[in-house]
Amino acid sequence: MARGDRRHLVTFQAPTTGVDADGNYTQTWTNLVPPTGFVSIEPATTADLERVAAGTVISSASHLVRGDFHPGVTTETRMLLDTLTFAITGVVNVEMRSVEMVCGAVQVVA
Repeated sequence: MARGDRRHLVTFQAPTTGVDADGNYTQTWTNLVPPTGFVSIEPATTADLERVAAGTVISSASHLVRGDFHPGVTTETRMLLDTLTFAITGVVNVEMRSVEMVCGAVQVVA
């Protein structure tokens, strides 16, 4: 895939937990470092999911996300695109070279 096909600037975030003043656990989101990257986002086909699932644990996905490798992106990460939120369901380090990644993602609907 050509770099020019990566048209979407997204923000990756990881969950952090803390304790509020009442002693209750809270979850917030913190931007990864670096927080943003350009990716391509396309609807996932069954064949696509079989290729991604072969290299990782994947529960379900509605989209495939391709971009530069980011070591902080895991299945706990979320991805923000404008007003849309995606949960990352699987991550593949393409050819184990830490250059490119392919992620399965599902849109989170509130």
